[in-house]
Amino acid sequence: MSTSSRPYLLRAIYEWQLDNNLTPHIVVAADMPGVQVPSSHVEDGQLVLNISPDACRDLLLGDEMLTFSARFGGSSRQISLPVDAVMAIYARENSLGMVFGQEPRLNTETDKPVVAPEVEEQSVATPKPVAKKASHLTVVK
Repeated sequence: MSTSSRPYLLRAIYEWQLDNNLTPHIVVAADMPGVQVPSSHVEDGQLVLNISPDACRDLLLGDEMLTFSARFGGSSRQISLPVDAVMAIYARENSLGMVFGQEPRLNTETDKPVVAPEVEEQSVATPKPVAKKASHLTVVK
């Protein structure tokens, strides 16, 4: 078994985004083995998922797997993917977050670095800017 920093970084950034009233989104490499997402929403091998508490239920950011249920087109779907399939986590409001690259890991049997299997180099989809809503408040002097 090898130890990856990715699940720890995902959890930390997710918590930081929630603490700052931001909406966490992840970019997933949908063509990796073990990824179970609605294929109808995949574009160029990637899928952007809103993982905020308002958008999903029973989110589990585990050391190996990320699972939750969410609604797609009005029907509830169970989402399951290896943590290694997460290419990036960012906030919808300001795009702050982290893009993950290929990560070397330690093989606990030999304590030598092992590079994860090659994943085809893909660019991470750039999040679309969100238009700011006009305030309902009026300045009174």
